[in-house]
Amino acid sequence: MNILLIQREGVDLHHTLFASETSRMVLRFYHPKKKPCGVSVTVSTLGSALSLVSEMRWYIRRYVHDVLFEVSPGVFCTHLLAQDVYYERTYVLGPTWPFRRLYGFRQGKLVSTVLMSPGSTLEEYHQEYIGADRSIEIWCMEDEMEIGEPLPLDDTSETPDEE
Repeated sequence: MNILLIQREGVDLHHTLFASETSRMVLRFYHPKKKPCGVSVTVSTLGSALSLVSEMRWYIRRYVHDVLFEVSPGVFCTHLLAQDVYYERTYVLGPTWPFRRLYGFRQGKLVSTVLMSPGSTLEEYHQEYIGADRSIEIWCMEDEMEIGEPLPLDDTSETPDEE
């Protein structure tokens, strides 16, 4: 299971996370990899992914545009959907998930967000993200089908213990 942290505009997330002693300690066993769009972290299970994201929420609220969980190669799900699948067990993810978005990236920056219609394939949206050199499919909950800023994690204003 991989977690993809998409950095906010103007942020070098990998550098930011390793500049802080607190986040270095949280990530010391995970070996995050720098990606053009942010940081990728490999964990063993969805439960451990959700736990790590919860532990990193202060950094995520300030420096991350979106948190995504890889459910199958090249297919990601949102934080809210991952929480619902793991904690509530309301949904079982399958290959025909109806609520999907497409993120288009150019040179590591998020340049487009497109809502995908149920039953469509990634190839059908090629014209929608002209100018993007890479795209990823995002599964989400029905409530997240509006384009806009992702919902924040818990609304707490705690600060980490810095150096």
